[in-house]
Amino acid sequence: MRIVFMGTPAFAVPILDILVKHNYNIVGVITAPDKPSGRGLKMQQSAVKEYALAHHLHVMQPEKLKHPDFIEELKALQADLQIVVAFRMLPEIVWNMPPKGTFNLHASLLPQYRGAAPINFAVINGEKETGVTTFFLTHEIDTGHVIMQEKCDIGSNETAGELHDRLMELGAKTVLKTVQLIETGEVKPIPQHSMVHGELKTAHKIFKEDCIIDWNKDAMSIHNFIRGLSPFPTAFTNLILETGEKILFKIYSATYEIKPHQMTLGAIETDGKNYLKVACKDGYINLIQLQMAGKKAMTAVEFLRGFDTGKLKLMGV
Repeated sequence: MRIVFMGTPAFAVPILDILVKHNYNIVGVITAPDKPSGRGLKMQQSAVKEYALAHHLHVMQPEKLKHPDFIEELKALQADLQIVVAFRMLPEIVWNMPPKGTFNLHASLLPQYRGAAPINFAVINGEKETGVTTFFLTHEIDTGHVIMQEKCDIGSNETAGELHDRLMELGAKTVLKTVQLIETGEVKPIPQHSMVHGELKTAHKIFKEDCIIDWNKDAMSIHNFIRGLSPFPTAFTNLILETGEKILFKIYSATYEIKPHQMTLGAIETDGKNYLKVACKDGYINLIQLQMAGKKAMTAVEFLRGFDTGKLKLMGV
């Protein structure tokens, strides 16, 4: 088969790599245009582009997926199949082009967690299980007929970043199996409406305002929220000094304890040396790794070593 691969971030690289290593004919790789990045605003290539160039694959970086020049170039590749991993929404003229269709890899067990941030929301919601799904593209986002699903457990302290890396490897194996099924004509797609059981949970794109910690919630919910946004985009709060000054305060990792207390929600408890914890609805969040605005990430112990805790008043928003 002649295959066109579409993807941009590091998550997509192992999927492209496993296809290359199994000698599939990748006739084109479509990825995002280079973008300026960093203090020097140097043009940055996507992770997929870097891999594709290193393996001498044909790279295309269209600004607009409906542009006639891009459509003609895509048609000229005469792809039998297109594979999409962490790319962007495709117009019908693109996804409907190859005779064997276009399929996408999604990092959830569809129809649950349709949307841009399925890994984050599975952790934030305290799910015990998730997985990956391959499905054929159609008009509505993440609603096409399912080809394959593979499940995996979510650890009780696992972060979204850790789960991302495991799903990346699981996704590569699942895409390979999916391509093999399509190649042999053994695909039996399943409509997603027949897979709905109970309430459908979504996974919308996460914005900065979605990352603010609500200290009125219970300890487990806050713990899940922190690990579900770690390491990116990262849960945060404001450190409030006695002067009233607010300092943005990111939290990368924490543990929690259920314990009755009489403290104000969001208040800090510390011995000034070994622990730093914040009062919440039914206990405490013990901070492990954090970062103040303009500073490097550090452990709570390192933070306490260099900060006058007597000036701390509250954590909250």
